[in-house]
Amino acid sequence: MSVGVIGTGFVGRGWAICLARAGHEVRLWDPAPDAAEAARAYIAEMLPDLAAADLLGGRAPDAVLERIRVAPDMATAVRGARHIQESAPEDLLLKTALFAELDALADPGAVIASSSSALLPSAFTEGLAGAGRCLVAHPVNPPHLIPLVELVPAPWTAEETLARTETLLREIGQSPVRLEREVDGFLLNRIQAAVLDEAFRLVDAGLASADAVDACLRDGLALRWVFMGPFETIDLNAPEGVRDYVARYQPMFRRLTDTMRESADWSGPVLDRIEADRRARLPQEALRARQMWRDRRLMALAAFRRQSLQS
Repeated sequence: MSVGVIGTGFVGRGWAICLARAGHEVRLWDPAPDAAEAARAYIAEMLPDLAAADLLGGRAPDAVLERIRVAPDMATAVRGARHIQESAPEDLLLKTALFAELDALADPGAVIASSSSALLPSAFTEGLAGAGRCLVAHPVNPPHLIPLVELVPAPWTAEETLARTETLLREIGQSPVRLEREVDGFLLNRIQAAVLDEAFRLVDAGLASADAVDACLRDGLALRWVFMGPFETIDLNAPEGVRDYVARYQPMFRRLTDTMRESADWSGPVLDRIEADRRARLPQEALRARQMWRDRRLMALAAFRRQSLQS
């Protein structure tokens, strides 16, 4: 199957890998000069590491790269494509214009999905002739290492569009979840917002350092959350399951959440403290190397999770 990937930043590159390693033909396009070529070069550099972690579906790096081509223009990128994945910046005017152009250029049977992490699909697809084939398919960055994808419909998105996108994502090894209707922040970022807001609040109140808060997630909650979500966690953390857990612990959590009504100002003085903690742990010039370290750790984790969940 042919797929057009529009926008070739970190997310677009990740989508290209996901699709090409599953055997699909990918055409990249980006309006910035040489951006698509640079993305393909970046992918070529990353593929051997993915092969070493057995994350290319048994395919050789060169075979995967061969399926990723740079298109000279957007029309060529989407011509004949059954699925189009847009990963442009989070700018409503830009996405509105882009979706109007994509709807005009794409084959009638193509699904047009946005990687948007914040914009509601109704905001940039209303009034399009092909509005029913449009939706948000929001991945977690980097999508070739983290499988979750949120499928967010506009009020007019067709059920067939959702079903086809869900099928494709499962076929390429992603883990799609559907929202019943659109909501600001979707699912993942609403959950992440609650965690981040409390993390900032704890540091702002002088209760702990940024390192201590990171450790609570990294060395505590995250070890369970690698394999299960919060509902399965509490279902397994009481002798009689989730109802027993709520009976035992809801009063404690109610007491805690009553103290969480006011947000910290993330950009206020607390940011100076958090940035100082982070730069003491990781100098600015070491960020790029640490990002590469993160991706290699995610590769190892992805391979381990796949083996564990299959056993």
